This record gives sequence, structure tokens and C-alpha cells, in this order.
Amino acid sequence: MPQPASTRAAVLREHGAELSVEELPLPAECEPGAAVVRVDCATLCATDVHLWSGAMTFPEMLPIVLGHEMMGTVCAVGPGTRDALGRDVKVGDRIGWSESVCGHCYGCTVLRNPVACAERGYGFLLRADRFPYATGGLAGHNYVTPGALKLVLPDDVKDTWAASAGCAVKTVLHAFDRAGGVRPGSTVVVQGAGALGIVATAVASVSGAGRVITIGAPDARLELARRFGADLTVGLDGDAGSRVAAVMEATEGRGAELVLDLAGAPGVGAEAVAMAAFGGRFVIVGSTGPQPEELALGAIMGKELDVLGSLNGDVGDLHRSVEFLRGFQDRFAWDDLFGAPGGLGDASGALASMARQEQVKTVINPNR
Repeated sequence: MPQPASTRAAVLREHGAELSVEELPLPAECEPGAAVVRVDCATLCATDVHLWSGAMTFPEMLPIVLGHEMMGTVCAVGPGTRDALGRDVKVGDRIGWSESVCGHCYGCTVLRNPVACAERGYGFLLRADRFPYATGGLAGHNYVTPGALKLVLPDDVKDTWAASAGCAVKTVLHAFDRAGGVRPGSTVVVQGAGALGIVATAVASVSGAGRVITIGAPDARLELARRFGADLTVGLDGDAGSRVAAVMEATEGRGAELVLDLAGAPGVGAEAVAMAAFGGRFVIVGSTGPQPEELALGAIMGKELDVLGSLNGDVGDLHRSVEFLRGFQDRFAWDDLFGAPGGLGDASGALASMARQEQVKTVINPNR
């Protein structure tokens, strides 16, 4: 498989505008530990929508190649390139990969937590006009740097599943790990019925929860949540008080032992605290910006709640995500999460479609 000198990519140069399909350079040779990968599948995330629209932004972030859920086939490898399990990465392998980490900062060495890396090369932090240029999913090829931990994929994991494992699924599994898992027989409330919320519903339903309650919209997503294990769904047509009341009624007034915010919408924090049980846990996963959120500190104290933040995940979570998708492929119809695939020229429309909540996960095959 020849190594290309450049690659087509859909580049975001202005928030809310059409993506520009351009040629970006690829290195002539791979560094030790690196690889050039043909992107076979990219699945778009709500974060991509926020970045595209400008609802989420950073100083000097543009231009960028959106997409941080992707997988592909190796075209070229540098010397000594191995995956996270120590297996040699070879030309022709299907791989997924985590965001690059430096391996020498305080987060990597003292905290020993890749998520805390000071130089973490995560999607929207890497500009398209600087080396390594093509690192986002909306590109025909990616340069997967030495610091990005790779994972050779099993043959029975579909491309769409493997791509979504790179953020949506690993973010959810990381959040459950941060929460300490699910107490057997407990009530779990999932705030949000997007991809994260539906995956979280599935995880909770197979992790020993006595009841799983998913809150969100539109109705089609709540129906999907029921197919993925929700015992009760609550829509957004009422106010916050009605949603809290529904949870309290379902739990005989006790509240939920675990509440996960996978929506990031204004007011979800206050609702979570109100519907949490005494001694419960509230995990914040869905927040995407610096907007302040009012929380009743007295209620947190009075209920002795544990409030935790959870940010994405690392290659360990990616590996567990792939195994989770494999292990429960007979129980959950993972394909129902994904729309029909499009090409790079369809990426702008795919982002707009997700913004309108018409699809849970849009799919782009950059080389089609």
C-alpha cells in the first residue's frame, strides 16, 4: 500500500461555515513509533458540532480538521511501531488510536494519567496549518504520531463501532470507572439521549442497575434508549420540577444512587442534585464550555453527595470500549446508532444534521 505525499481533508476555517476540502501534506517518512493511516471511517461527535458552530471555541484554534472518532488501515509505519498491547503494527492492519501524549510532563509522569497530559494532542488542539497537519477524522489519511497509542482492531468489530469507541464509548466507560461502577440493584439516571446517553444506558443496564432512567429528547432517541436498556424514559416537554418528580416517583422518593450528566445543557446540574439519593454520586461528563452552573451546595452537603468530573478517557478505556462492543454485539443493535455514510463533501451537511438532532451519529467515509 503506497504512502501518499498529501491527503484530502475537510477543513474548518470559519465557525458555522461550509468546510473547505483541501490538500494537506503528509510526511515523507514516518518517525519511529508513528504510522500513516488511511481513514476508513469517521463518526462525528456532538463536540464536533459545538466546534463547528462556534458554541465551543479556543484561542487560535482555526483552521482545524474536525473528527476525533476514527479508525483506518495502516499505509506506512515507522521503525518500532507497536500498539498498546505490545503487538507490532504492520502495513494493512486495521487500527484505532488515542490522542497523543508526551510521556514526560507532570500529568504523564507524576499523576500517571494520560488524560492530564499538558501536551495532549486531542483533535481540536491540533491546527491544520501546522505539523502534523492531518490528524482529524475528516481527512483521507491521518499521520498518527508516536505519542498516539495505537490499538490493532479485531476483525469482528465493524468500522463504525471501532470509530465510535474512540470517544463516545470510551468517554462513557471512563465515566462509569470514575463513579466506581454501578451498585447492584441501584437506580441510574442518564441525563441526555444522544450517543453518550444511549451508550451509558446500555452500560448501566448490563452493570447490575435495578432501574435505568434516561432523560432526553426527541422521542425517537428515547425509543432508541428503551431498546438499549432504559426501564423508564422522561422527555423534555415538562419543566425541571416534573423531571425530578418523575425520578422521585420511580424510586419511591429516595432518588437515584447514580446520576450521569451526558447532556451538558443549562440546568442539568441542579436537576441532578435534586434527583440524587442520599449518599449518591453525580458524574459530570457532558459539559462543553465555561458557562457557570448553579448548584445547591447545601443539598450536596445535606445528601452527602459525591460530585465527580470525567473527561474523555485514555487508550485503556479505548481497549475496554472495543471489547465492550464486541462482547455485547448480540444484545445491542449498535448499528442503530449510525446514519448512512457520506463522503468528505457531505461533512458540512452531516454536522448540520446532527445539530438539528436528526441523527445520533453521522458517519463519514473520507475515501468514498
